[in-house]
Amino acid sequence: MKNTIAVLALSAIFTIVACKKTDSQNAKINTKKEVKAPEKFVVDSVKLNDSTKINNLLSLKYEAKVLVFPTINDKALLDSIYYDKKGITDFSKQGLQTFLDKDKNDYFASVKDKNKDWIADVSYQQTWNTGSFMKLKSNTNDFLQIEYMYSSYEGGAHENYGFAERIFDLKNKKRVVLKDITTMPKARLEAILLKNINNIPSGTTDSQGVVKNSDMLLLEAIPANDNFYFDEKNLYFHYSPYEIAAFAAGNIVIPVSWEELKGTLTPKFKERMKIN
Repeated sequence: MKNTIAVLALSAIFTIVACKKTDSQNAKINTKKEVKAPEKFVVDSVKLNDSTKINNLLSLKYEAKVLVFPTINDKALLDSIYYDKKGITDFSKQGLQTFLDKDKNDYFASVKDKNKDWIADVSYQQTWNTGSFMKLKSNTNDFLQIEYMYSSYEGGAHENYGFAERIFDLKNKKRVVLKDITTMPKARLEAILLKNINNIPSGTTDSQGVVKNSDMLLLEAIPANDNFYFDEKNLYFHYSPYEIAAFAAGNIVIPVSWEELKGTLTPKFKERMKIN
């Protein structure tokens, strides 16, 4: 009987110790902080393509594509991304779609109103148009690069179009400017741009063959403009028609390699892009 009581007593002690140990382990587990996974970058888009007929000869066409970034919440950064969408405050997909609807209606109304005399002079069938398009070039090392393309035609010899390039630092929530990348003096950078102008062929031809970009220049010096982007090899400057050359040259892109910018790249940019 005494042996039985002793065995039961020891069993009870072991059970209590085991329970305390389990409770202690659970407590340790419960006190661990949950580590949230980084929020996944998401990009979506809204589009609008519509037209209206003014009369038997003239029609209007509206086209637009706008990127949507549901995971970007900083208002100042969003204002910079949608810099060309004046007055917009709702950056959601529905908000941007509503903006495009209003922008389209405003365009149709403005053409009808401001070009009454011109419209009356239209003597052959044609379509006037306006277009704006956002294109995601890349999102590398939290550098979001977007290309904006604009086009329009309201009579004349040809359609007009132009480009804007913008880079956004998602880590520091701001637009990237040239001095964030390089400290190279203006005159030295302009000399490199002039030297490299033919590195990417124009694609323009005449009876003699391919025409060089340099043959169509309108300026003696090429300015380092705000329309730049980059990849793992180069910094690229993008010029719209008439900006530095004749319309026939089209849009011109001039590359400047990291090697050519060696010694002037800012330490933070160089480290973040892992440039040797």
